[in-house]
Amino acid sequence: MTPTAAPPKPLPLADETTTPYWDAARERRLTVQHCDSCLRYLHLPVDACPTCGAAELTWKDMSGRATLYSYTVMHDAPAPGFADHLPYIVVVAELEEQKNLLITTNLVDADPADLRIGLPLEVTFDELAPGDVVPQFRPASRHRSA
Repeated sequence: MTPTAAPPKPLPLADETTTPYWDAARERRLTVQHCDSCLRYLHLPVDACPTCGAAELTWKDMSGRATLYSYTVMHDAPAPGFADHLPYIVVVAELEEQKNLLITTNLVDADPADLRIGLPLEVTFDELAPGDVVPQFRPASRHRSA
């Protein structure tokens, strides 16, 4: 009997508002919206700025550098596609471009025992399926263990 392949992770579902985010991820770029009126970066993607209400939003590439703001270590898979990836580390990363510019994602290439708030992180990308790429983070190069 042939072993069955592990079920896939859920794929992102782009809509009119989020398509530029996912298009950039396919190109291995992390991008977020920027309000042209109040000059704030915004994440998650929105149709209007929650700070000032302006609809004039542009997409700006981020450096990909962040710090660990919060995290949890999951020992039970949230869906079948995660079963082979336990423990699964879910993080809130604060992007360096703006205080409280937060992104929720997963952390890879990390030992849960080595995590601490403020840990420098860098973006990396995972191709879940052809054309379906998600940004995620890992400890910054100088902090990764061999």
